Amino acid sequence: MFDKLEKVLMPLAEAIGNNKYLVSIRDGFLISTPLLIAGSIFLVIANLPIPGFSDWVASIPIADGTLATYLSKPSDATFSIMAIFATFGIAYSYARQIESDSLFCAAAALMAWFLIMPYTVTGSVDVGGEAVDVALSGIPLGWVGAKGIFVGIFSAFGATAIYTWVKNRGWVIKMPAGVPPTVTESFSSLIPITVTMTIFFVINVVFGLFGTNVFDIVFTFLQTPLLGLGDTLGAMIVAYLFLHAFWFFGINGGSVVGAVFNPILQTLAAENLEFFKTGIGEGHIICQQFQDLFATFGGCGSTLSLLIAMILFCKSARIKQLSRLAFIPGVFNINEPIVFGLPIVMNPVIIIPFVLVPTLNIIISYFAMDWGIVPICSGVQIPWTMPLGISGLLATNWVGGVLQILLLIMGVFIYLPFIKTIDNQYLRDEQLAAEQAANEPDEDDIDLDDLSFDDL
Repeated sequence: MFDKLEKVLMPLAEAIGNNKYLVSIRDGFLISTPLLIAGSIFLVIANLPIPGFSDWVASIPIADGTLATYLSKPSDATFSIMAIFATFGIAYSYARQIESDSLFCAAAALMAWFLIMPYTVTGSVDVGGEAVDVALSGIPLGWVGAKGIFVGIFSAFGATAIYTWVKNRGWVIKMPAGVPPTVTESFSSLIPITVTMTIFFVINVVFGLFGTNVFDIVFTFLQTPLLGLGDTLGAMIVAYLFLHAFWFFGINGGSVVGAVFNPILQTLAAENLEFFKTGIGEGHIICQQFQDLFATFGGCGSTLSLLIAMILFCKSARIKQLSRLAFIPGVFNINEPIVFGLPIVMNPVIIIPFVLVPTLNIIISYFAMDWGIVPICSGVQIPWTMPLGISGLLATNWVGGVLQILLLIMGVFIYLPFIKTIDNQYLRDEQLAAEQAANEPDEDDIDLDDLSFDDL
């Protein structure tokens, strides 16, 4: 059975892992990760889960605002314009994949994305006590934030492909020898960028003739349905079943599945943050923080529970030594030592709890949030290395931290009978090895009966 499953999963993993588009999306989002985490630090400070703290911060005047206003600026400079970082990063990564001019392709992608964006900001103003709708010229924060990510992805791939296609045909301005390289590169990119701009200009005009724009169409007919599909318990469970199936065969399931699923989760998280800040839109249970902080503890398979079971209940020297070495990394959600050291890879005994524990974590956490027992995640970016308890507190409140601890304990007892089976096997192997070593003669001892002079 395992051979048949491997034959199905291995080609799929290789296809996804070698797909330039999915790899570019995955790596492109990584550019924004440190920016979002840094912005989250200020957002957490402004919203510490201490009664009355937020009101106190909002009451401290600074210049033309308050301390709360200024503490919100770092998150506005990261979360509110995250689509800009994503578009630039994806185009840059894709250009490197196809061996093109990464920096110029990223710049062309941003230009193309802004070119097809509607420059209209709508709102209302109070005129004589009556709200009047107005439309002003400007760049809407909604489109440069979470709502504009999918158009940014298409712009990144489209602009990079057009730029590269033009340049590969030699349609460039060539400068004479002796001109500085930076000047040469700039002029050689002029025609490819002009062609890219012209194509996206035509796209913008065509949509404008129909009274709409690319952003509205993509958000209405693609992004909204995809986010709705990703924001379901079933989608999360299916994604994690595949993720752990890949890990069982030694393939990094997080990279394979995350290339497809993470952009949806990150967009949902950004919408959560906007919802908590402004009350606009709706919150989502399933999001990036839900996956990172409530699905697994200690890494894939929620192996921190496994490590605790190993430390408390196992007796074999091999497992005791491994658990001591792997525990500290496991606290910070790094579990390669346990995945490959136990091993979990290709181990049919441990695969059952390895899949079951994260699945139960997801189901229990989902309904705890759906029933209002635990608040949904606020969208604040918590580093994935943050230990449990603290991460749950920062993402929701103290109830979220308690839920993490209870799920961790549940996982210990689910893993226990399986790891004890492996432990007993290792104990027998160690005892057998000890007996064989005791029966073997010491190499330092000389037995005169074994000496022979026949070959002299």
